[in-house]
Amino acid sequence: MSATTPALPTRVRHLIVGAGFAGVGAAIKLAEIGEDDFLVVEKGNDVGGTWRDNTYPGAACDVPSQLYSFSFARNDWSRSFSAQPEIFAYLQRVAAESGTLDRFVFDTAVTEAAWDDTAGEWVVDTTAGQVRATNLITGSGGLSEPKLPDIDGIDGFDGEIFHSARWNHDIDLTGKRVAVIGTGASAIQIVPQVQKVAAHLDVYQRTAPWILPRHDRTYSTIERLALKHVPGLQRAYRSAIYFGRETYVPGFTRFPQLTAPAKRLAESNIRRGITDPELRAQVTPDFQIGCKRILISNEYYPALDADNTDLVTDRITKITPGAVVTEDGTEREIDVLIVATGFHTTDQPIAHHIRGRDGRSLAEHWSETGMASYKGTCIAGFPNLFQLVGPNTGLGHSSMVFVIESQLAYIIDAVRTQRQAGWPAVEPRPEVQDAWNADLQRRMQSTVWSAGGCASWYLDDHGRNTTLWPRTTISLRRLLANFDSDKYVITERTAR
Repeated sequence: MSATTPALPTRVRHLIVGAGFAGVGAAIKLAEIGEDDFLVVEKGNDVGGTWRDNTYPGAACDVPSQLYSFSFARNDWSRSFSAQPEIFAYLQRVAAESGTLDRFVFDTAVTEAAWDDTAGEWVVDTTAGQVRATNLITGSGGLSEPKLPDIDGIDGFDGEIFHSARWNHDIDLTGKRVAVIGTGASAIQIVPQVQKVAAHLDVYQRTAPWILPRHDRTYSTIERLALKHVPGLQRAYRSAIYFGRETYVPGFTRFPQLTAPAKRLAESNIRRGITDPELRAQVTPDFQIGCKRILISNEYYPALDADNTDLVTDRITKITPGAVVTEDGTEREIDVLIVATGFHTTDQPIAHHIRGRDGRSLAEHWSETGMASYKGTCIAGFPNLFQLVGPNTGLGHSSMVFVIESQLAYIIDAVRTQRQAGWPAVEPRPEVQDAWNADLQRRMQSTVWSAGGCASWYLDDHGRNTTLWPRTTISLRRLLANFDSDKYVITERTAR
């Protein structure tokens, strides 16, 4: 796609950053209301975001396919939980069929976006030049920038080393001694694939996750035909999955005793996948289920139980040119080091590149209080900035595509209101934003994420959960249904 992308214009009404689910959705929804003066800039060479970049063996979604897709763009899914290639192809198709790809510019990263208060617009510097925009819509996502571990000597490792999100497909792991650092969502998909081909595999676990069985299956031909052609059937599948997932929320947010059946299922998954009692004990978490992200896999525990795999729970102290050394003094020689240590979620990289009315970056604002916004979408002091997948919009139970669509409804209504009222700029009132976040943090105190006895990537350096939404997604969609202009500061028009 990048070969046919247009040159960068000098000014647009709407500039969208990122071309994953959020960016593609924003482009489609703006076009639907006749707001055709927009541009999408993407640092990668294609649409897809997370699903373009994460190509590691076994990469797949842990949300059912029927729910992890746009409600307005149906797809003939091949299975109940889709793998990375199928989701990537889906996004490519949706973008191509939307008629908006002529306004996507690839291989273009934003280096700085600064609000010009005099002109009433954003001045955005990119690797392809400068563009000015009335509205800035960021869809760069919370899982876009890999986080590398801070381990002594890692830069001096002589073998092959790469992050799970930057998989090196030129490296053949067959017969190699491989180490995987991390036991999160990516790691539990990678480990079974590596175990099948490696001569030996060391898995370094800091914290054991709770893992439920993955109830995945291939759709039969008859089922696929029915889903494609029977009116309302796919919508019914999607609704059943959605409301089933919503039943998890009370256990996460108010009544932890409701998670007991899930815990028993996870414990059964351990017993079924591992025969060694000592190893079973090592992989059994000591915190309440749901406190950290619940994972799903049928293959991870058997891979750990295999003869060519060792689970290492001792802390890593350093990495030498050819080995990993743990605090007990053991030195384990390896050929390849795979780091599956997650992403910058509570310190979003794009926040360092966006400067508001006072000249300070979003990251500087958030360094004092932690990530905070109004309705996860707009931020005081940053006029006409709309953030998709912003603070406290993450989920521990359902589909982020549902959240993105909910935010898009809010943003589109804001854009429509701006246009009809002739407002040059809007931003939430500081006291409104403060009250919103105070309520979020108050609600968060009773959740399993705050009181479940674990430390997770949901928490920032202040110990605040600025990542997850502590209520149902039904309530989130209701709160984002309409743009509440009475909660905003409306900037008067200024002469250019």
